[in-house]
Amino acid sequence: MSRRHATTARRLDRANEPPVLILTSLAGGPKHGYALTRDIAAFAGVTLGPGTLYGAITRLEERGLIEPEPVAEGERRRPYRITGAGRVALEAAVREMRALADEGAVRLGLALPVSVPGAVAP
Repeated sequence: MSRRHATTARRLDRANEPPVLILTSLAGGPKHGYALTRDIAAFAGVTLGPGTLYGAITRLEERGLIEPEPVAEGERRRPYRITGAGRVALEAAVREMRALADEGAVRLGLALPVSVPGAVAP
């Protein structure tokens, strides 16, 4: 598969990408790993394995999109929360997915086109 086609195919699953799922879960409040897994399975029907989950958590933390919450000494579970930058990134991803979904719905005849002021009809 060419790089272009691989990228296109990957984009079809954007809503199910672990970083988007994790940020979406954390937008509802802080959670530790197991709680994230359960929440994501409940709202998205996707089960993230430990390697996938913790790899994505590490990358999100490195990018400043999530951060660990302070925990009491001896506490085993480490909850994470979304940061301001994480919220901005998630909002952008949601807007992008919504625009794509809206356009797909129009082209499939599932919705009427939204008129844009000043736009010229084809």
